[in-house]
Amino acid sequence: MANEKPQRISIGFHGGQVLSARVAPAELKNLRQQLGSDGWHELTAEDGTVALDLGRIEYVLVDHEEHRVGFGT
Repeated sequence: MANEKPQRISIGFHGGQVLSARVAPAELKNLRQQLGSDGWHELTAEDGTVALDLGRIEYVLVDHEEHRVGFGT
């Protein structure tokens, strides 16, 4: 499979709340398939499992950049 490293995502909700998590690619794919529907979705992240109200999600931001500390050339 391609990149199997966990990805950092931010999920934005109506009202301005944002949830950040690190999830496996399969979890992100499953969440994307559920977007636009109603009901609840359980997302398994590195920190634990969270139940999401799908009807309140406004966006999902996927961070593709590797952040590095220090100085580079």
